[in-house]
Amino acid sequence: MSHSPLGIPAASEWLSIWEKATIDYCVALLSPTGIVLTWNVGGEHIHRYRPDEIIGRHFSVFYTPDDRAAGVPQAVLVSALATGRHELEGWRLRKDGSSFWANVVLTRLDDRDGKTIGFAKVVRDVSDKRAAHEAVVESERRFRLLVQGVTDYAIFMLSPEGYITNWNPGARRIKGYTAEEIIGSHFSRFYTPEDRAAGVPQRGLATAAREGRFEAEGWRVRRDGSRFFAHVIIDAIRNEDGALLGFAKVTRDITERRKAAEQLEQTRAQLFQSQKMEAIGKLTGGVAHDFNNVLQVIRGNLELLRAEAARDVSAAQRVDNALEALERGAKLASQLLAFGRRQPLQPTVVNLSRVMAGMDDMLRHALGEPVKLETVVSGGLWNTFVDTHQLENVILNLVINARDAMPQGGHLTIELLNAVLDDRYVASTSDVPAGQYVMVAVTDTGTGMPADVAERAFDPFFTTKPEGSGSGLGLSMAYGFVKQSGGHIKIYSEVGHGTTVKLYLPRSTDAEEVTQRTSEMVPLMLGNETVLVVEDDDKVRATTIEMLAGLGYKVLQANSPEAALTIISSGVYVDLLFTDVVMPGPMTSMEMVRQAQLLRPTMKVLFTSGYTHNSVVHGGRLDRGVELLSKPYGREELSHKIRQVLGRRGTPDLAAAIEPIAAAAVSTSLSRPAADSLRVLVVDDEPGSLDAVAEILRLLGHDPHKAASAREALDAIATMHFDALLADIRLPDMSGIDLAKSAAKSANGMRIVFASGDPMSIDGASLPFEWRAIRKPFSVDDLKQALSA
Repeated sequence: MSHSPLGIPAASEWLSIWEKATIDYCVALLSPTGIVLTWNVGGEHIHRYRPDEIIGRHFSVFYTPDDRAAGVPQAVLVSALATGRHELEGWRLRKDGSSFWANVVLTRLDDRDGKTIGFAKVVRDVSDKRAAHEAVVESERRFRLLVQGVTDYAIFMLSPEGYITNWNPGARRIKGYTAEEIIGSHFSRFYTPEDRAAGVPQRGLATAAREGRFEAEGWRVRRDGSRFFAHVIIDAIRNEDGALLGFAKVTRDITERRKAAEQLEQTRAQLFQSQKMEAIGKLTGGVAHDFNNVLQVIRGNLELLRAEAARDVSAAQRVDNALEALERGAKLASQLLAFGRRQPLQPTVVNLSRVMAGMDDMLRHALGEPVKLETVVSGGLWNTFVDTHQLENVILNLVINARDAMPQGGHLTIELLNAVLDDRYVASTSDVPAGQYVMVAVTDTGTGMPADVAERAFDPFFTTKPEGSGSGLGLSMAYGFVKQSGGHIKIYSEVGHGTTVKLYLPRSTDAEEVTQRTSEMVPLMLGNETVLVVEDDDKVRATTIEMLAGLGYKVLQANSPEAALTIISSGVYVDLLFTDVVMPGPMTSMEMVRQAQLLRPTMKVLFTSGYTHNSVVHGGRLDRGVELLSKPYGREELSHKIRQVLGRRGTPDLAAAIEPIAAAAVSTSLSRPAADSLRVLVVDDEPGSLDAVAEILRLLGHDPHKAASAREALDAIATMHFDALLADIRLPDMSGIDLAKSAAKSANGMRIVFASGDPMSIDGASLPFEWRAIRKPFSVDDLKQALSA
């Protein structure tokens, strides 16, 4: 090895050292025709040939068959010969036939005379670099496909100044512009005029440039001028040095999502309102029940007092004033029940055009001269199934509210027309089925209401009228009535323009039921049947008994369903079971009635309640065949309802129609002991029967004493005098006949009456006294006749 004067190897020797030590590059010398002359370690590493396997062969062995067929090796030599250097990348082959991506540099070698003596060939395996490059290319290709394939999003680029530089198909679909129409335009053209005037586009770009990202929602404008609600993102695009290159803008049309969100919020609000109304309805219904019980006691006693005070004009006037106040209280309770959807409706199939025609004079009178009334009825109006009396109250309340909203006068329109609530409409409501309805719309030109007031308009006791001018129950009553009728109610109002209240009542395809209504005053109807009153409230029960006695009825009482069944099963004949619907204890009123009618199939039943209970009312309507008298009721209502239920005409109390004192006279005669009053010993081992018979005897003016066994009866006879013995045949310790024989010996002249639920076979000849027998169930008249002398 030659060295320089400093001991350093010569340049050629350095080159030889580098060539032999380098494995990342294949370094070879080629002859002018392309024959491999030398081979280094890098050649073995990359191409996998040993020097003895490759030296002397043509370098075209490294090319693919396709390249060789195309003459690529020869073209490379020609290019390097002509230019002195040739560089390219392409597929090359290893000894085992596998391929790799190579970077190849071929350099022409000339001697000192300029003659070409061969070529230097340097090869590098750059497969990893190509793979990375191809991955980038593929990623860019896929990104372009993605951007171009997205149609739900507008994706485009902006220059730093906000001008559009490219445009995807999604942008064309959403905004309506083609790429040729929009590229080069400023993106602010998509904003509304008011947003452009407020500088919204510029603020968006400034925020993205400052913070890297801007996101917002708002109205945007399409090519045709229509608007859509958009979700917008603007991202700042910067190079490696942080310089701003522009912005990427993504826009999505969320108009439908916004509508769905608004509809969901509206539905939530409707549901909340419905739940609130339901909760308040339950509360008010329960309060009304207790309130009506109180009112019933007051009303019954006031009417009894009025009968007694009929001759005292001053006292009668005071009672009438109290009754008038009580009527207002009863109306208040009725309105609470209406709001709570607890009033018992009695709907009929009716055409509302006839109802409105019948109300016309009354409505015009209620409105007065300053308000002009117009009624519009569409042709072919459908029938509906509704309680017309309650509907008239609702319409009258709405008309009065409208009148009060037009203190200076105005125009009131009542429209009746057919309507269909479709699925789209009812989707925003919580309890309205789609279908056909008859709509009643009451529209005024009054002061109107702001939105927050309209939202509370149906709340009970909420009113915009001055204190003392309204109860705040008119609209809430309308709400409850319409909901209970299976309909829908909606209020529309605008301050300064007026209010419209729309009632939607379900259509009925049945024929109209035309009923005649009479307003004539009719006298009280008296009767003489036996009525069993079942009521747990002592004061209500006492007042009802006195009212019934005043009407001529024989009255039995029970404070529970169990006690009532005991009386009925005792053998006492009952014409009418008059029971409260809501009773405490394990047995319901309906179960009591069911068992009672099994015992007495001919017995009539009349329910009363201050609150509509699910046991007799379903779907807001009284069950078929159920008779109900709502509390509080007066003597007139009670007398006529009982005659209606019993189905037999009673005696008109003409005197009561002229002078109510007559009814009190009847009550007094029944409660005062008669001149022929008897002391009667009643013997029965059934407690309920014993109590019931004793109560009837008191009603008849007698003095009853009770004994539950023959032994008790004999002990009583030994210490007291009795005019009559009323004994059951079957007693636990002695038969009633043997008891009678012993009693007759102890008390000469005692009247003997036997009673039994079984057929009685008594050998009259063997008894040393006169006797009579009655079979259970016996009526009051049967007992009265049996005890007569």
